[in-house]
Amino acid sequence: MKITILGAGKVGTTIALMLDKSDFCSDIRIGDIVEQPDFGRFVPRAYTQLDINDPIALAKLISGRDAVVSAAPFYLNRIIAETCARERVAYFDLTEDVETTAFIRGLAQKAAVPFVPQCGLAPGAINIIGSSYARMFKTVRSLELRVGALPLYASNSMKYYLSWSTAGLINEYCQLAEALYNKCRINAMPLEGLERLTIDGTEYEAFNTSGGIATMCETFEGCVGDLNYKTIRYPGHRDLMRFLLHDLNLGRNRHVLTQIFDQEVPLTEQDVVIMYVNVVGSDEGPVLQRNFVKKIYGRLIDGTTLSAIQLSTAAGLVAMLELFSRGRLKTGFVKQEDIAVEDFFSTLWGHTVYDPACEKSPHHPTDRTD
Repeated sequence: MKITILGAGKVGTTIALMLDKSDFCSDIRIGDIVEQPDFGRFVPRAYTQLDINDPIALAKLISGRDAVVSAAPFYLNRIIAETCARERVAYFDLTEDVETTAFIRGLAQKAAVPFVPQCGLAPGAINIIGSSYARMFKTVRSLELRVGALPLYASNSMKYYLSWSTAGLINEYCQLAEALYNKCRINAMPLEGLERLTIDGTEYEAFNTSGGIATMCETFEGCVGDLNYKTIRYPGHRDLMRFLLHDLNLGRNRHVLTQIFDQEVPLTEQDVVIMYVNVVGSDEGPVLQRNFVKKIYGRLIDGTTLSAIQLSTAAGLVAMLELFSRGRLKTGFVKQEDIAVEDFFSTLWGHTVYDPACEKSPHHPTDRTD
């Protein structure tokens, strides 16, 4: 397969690295507005500097490819998806933005190739795993999806350092969150629904954020009693974000908050991704509970150190590309919950990063696991 990646940031570069180690991909190109990105030890074979807002340059880089991956900021996904629709090239992205996904869904209605937004971690892998767990029961009372990308060590008041897109982070803190309540779709306020949970002896908090539930409310409306997605953080983080977004009114001045975060909140590569799925249901018998819990840590791959959020986000998308290469994706709009967890775990990177049955061996494409 010939694949173009738009966005040469940490996740885009990680996607390229994973594709370079995947048998199904023979030609990788990366495009970004930066003249010479810092790729670290991994140097892609083909890099093109371009402005994504330049339709001629964008079409030239996309034309004739099998698939295009947008690892660019979410607000650039519309023009990328429009170009893919015109060029009849399969489209994949990482967005958590609900409006962007709705726009891409409209484009996909007449597409003869797959259009697969919301790949990655959350949305992405969490929806594939959560949906598969829900389908283990005939009747589902509740389905809880919880995901957090956290620093391993934090001493500031927020108990948080940046590990991914600031614009994406603030966007999910400000938009309404979809949920199911008593089998009906509702909108939940972001930062509300605060709860405490304990995983492996460590206490966390979780609260409503947008985007992570993807299209699952539509899919399971009328079937699942309660369905919701919440972001995991260390205790106290939510209250400080409420102060910034509500009391200081920065929720209506997001560009200001984004600038402050980018300038003053440190970046970290020492992080952990926590995934928690809890489903309660029955099979014409007693009510049962099943859960999926996984912590993902950074790894060293071919001498390149990858943070947990890089690894988990890129792995979810590359797994979808591998399924596409096998002919396992339908044409048009593809929901994450359309994918069986068995298929997801059968891919190289879905298995390596997400499958609980995976044990590190010399056959896995990693040097070590922290």
